[in-house]
Amino acid sequence: MALTKMKTEIIKVKDWADLQEKLFTDSLDDNLKRYRSQYVYRGLEIKEYDLTSSLNRLGEAHLEHHLLRNFIKYSQINDPKKSIWNWLALAQHHGLPTRLLDWTYSPYIALHFATANFENYKEDGIIWAINYVDAKDYLPDQLIRIINEEGSNIFTPEMLDREVKSLGDLKRLKKQTYAFFFEPPSIDARIINQYALFSMMSEPEIVLSDWLKGKDIRRFKLIIPSHLKWEIRDKLDQANINERVLFPGLDGLAIWLKRHYKDIRKRKG
Repeated sequence: MALTKMKTEIIKVKDWADLQEKLFTDSLDDNLKRYRSQYVYRGLEIKEYDLTSSLNRLGEAHLEHHLLRNFIKYSQINDPKKSIWNWLALAQHHGLPTRLLDWTYSPYIALHFATANFENYKEDGIIWAINYVDAKDYLPDQLIRIINEEGSNIFTPEMLDREVKSLGDLKRLKKQTYAFFFEPPSIDARIINQYALFSMMSEPEIVLSDWLKGKDIRRFKLIIPSHLKWEIRDKLDQANINERVLFPGLDGLAIWLKRHYKDIRKRKG
């Protein structure tokens, strides 16, 4: 299924077999003649959820500088050479409200996050997918030059640090708002196992899903019907896509076991 630009395609899956096809929508690369998807994915438990960052949800975008400054000050990580991008990734990783959004290259890992909490199984879930190659067209010239020199489509902290030393530099590069994607450093096994990357807006108060409207960027929303969630969840667990793997350690193990032994049969009385 080829997607058009300028609008968000909404796709509702029918069953498990249909889901397998729809997860890999538009994944054929015509130039390579390979199935090398140019999409990144974000799974959410409730279909009405937009692409809202934790800083957006806080409702205090002007506090971003103070949050990050104090995180760095109190972190006990004495590394004055650490770039703003590494600090942001570390802060997001540990739950500080930032303008970053978590994404994954894996549609199955996104599907995990859309079905992780069985307390929301009465609600339809959603997977957002955005073509990160299309999004490059809206970058400032300086960032396009860097990414083209590297022959890449996604930034690393080291690449961004060549041109952007502070968050204030983002607006200096281009007056119009833009979005970009970057891969975090391998802070721990969680980042690696989740095949993770981040998106970020050049202005902290802008919501990515609002910014996308009218843009020549292919994207789609995959609606996961609530009645499919337990089947999806059990099959993902069998395929080893679960907290035990994605959140290595005792916390992830405990969450996985709690769901694995959940009895969903109706009890009388």
